[in-house]
Amino acid sequence: MPYPYYDNLSAAKKRIYRKSDAIVSIPVKDPGRIHPVVIKLRKSLADNKRSKVEKHSSEICRQVCEGLGTETLIVKISSKRPSSSTEELHSLYEWTEGETPVLTIWMKTAIKRQVVAFKSFIRTVLHELCHHLDYTYFDLEDSFHTEGFFKRESSLYKQIIPLELQKREPRKKKPSRKKNIKQKSKESEQVELF
Repeated sequence: MPYPYYDNLSAAKKRIYRKSDAIVSIPVKDPGRIHPVVIKLRKSLADNKRSKVEKHSSEICRQVCEGLGTETLIVKISSKRPSSSTEELHSLYEWTEGETPVLTIWMKTAIKRQVVAFKSFIRTVLHELCHHLDYTYFDLEDSFHTEGFFKRESSLYKQIIPLELQKREPRKKKPSRKKNIKQKSKESEQVELF
């Protein structure tokens, strides 16, 4: 079932959309060789090391592209996301005829300036890489967000992310404010007794 914007496309664009929608996976050659780089990327992101995040993100993209026999791209990692009053820009894929494509990803949120969670970050890298592969590997004339596109993104994720990193981590529970208040009042009672 096409997304609602499909109805507004020209006949030529609809053909590209349907072609994209029919492609549901990306055949990564020997994805296990990328796992160590993904683990390094996770650590670099957690340590807030922008240059290492850029190095590891570039390496992941390079290995995927070379394994598919397609041109690689330049990966740039910037710090704080650009934003407006209503939204943040997470990433940008730029392609100009005759030039090496550039993928820019921002690793910190705009308002709180916190490093993005690993799963969100790597999904963003793979999302933009999928746009690149739509043009260079699948030879699509445009790169639409179709169900097939998101399935390709998921297929990349499942192949290159080690299983232990794919598992959901339990959310850390924040201490209840009520408990803290009660605990403080007990401590103050004890202090008053002595």
